[in-house]
Amino acid sequence: MAVQATEDQLVAARAARAAYRAGFAEPTSGVAVGLTQANLISVPADWAFETLLFAQRNAKPCPVLEVIEQGEVESRLAPGSDIRTDIGRYRIWRDGGLAEEVTDASAAWAEHPDLVSFLIGCSFTFESGLMQAGISIRHQELGRNVPMYRTSVQCAPAGRLSGEMVVSMRPIPAGRVADAVQISGRTPAVHGAPVHIGDPSSLGIVDLSRPDFGDAPEVRAGEVPVFWACGVTPQAAIMASKPPFAVTHAPGYMFITDVPDAEYVL
Repeated sequence: MAVQATEDQLVAARAARAAYRAGFAEPTSGVAVGLTQANLISVPADWAFETLLFAQRNAKPCPVLEVIEQGEVESRLAPGSDIRTDIGRYRIWRDGGLAEEVTDASAAWAEHPDLVSFLIGCSFTFESGLMQAGISIRHQELGRNVPMYRTSVQCAPAGRLSGEMVVSMRPIPAGRVADAVQISGRTPAVHGAPVHIGDPSSLGIVDLSRPDFGDAPEVRAGEVPVFWACGVTPQAAIMASKPPFAVTHAPGYMFITDVPDAEYVL
């Protein structure tokens, strides 16, 4: 039986989407706790198959939760939503370069009415499980965005799309790393278990204090950096592959659905 969101959760999700639709922007870790959040990538129809194939071949960083067909803007995961407006901050890409960040992407759909959109699982989903187990989420504690890094790990290419994997990092007390692995491992639809634990240089990350996306982390004594595959990976593919046009969320500013996190827990 499908897990149902509580009325309080639905109120929180709808209020958040309404606020973003009105122009408010904030990183969404910890917003509408217990409901699934998603990454967004929207591409012209002639890039849609390759984007789907790229996601299928790289399911760890790019787990697809929903494909929104050409011309559609409402997510089945959030009835009444509008993916053009209900995310706090969007990125508009042209020829692989970041052209602008906006709080309303309606103009992008007016320019490219053939956009096909993909909602991709987000590691924020398993954060509620970590917190329930008493594992604190540092970026939430500090009111910051989660740190994210481009790595030296190359994704499997798909047609014109290729690029490296992006990871998010959370510092975990050494004695709780095994618990964090087990808890996140129950959620393969939202990245699942970590892809790396410990030395950042093994992923090609030179300086942990300088993430490519998000805010700088604070790793305290006795903590270990733990890295999860990240749904910002398609943005790295955009940079590497240079499609003529694309729309994504800004890293850390996710689409909030009405689906409970528990729906994706094995």
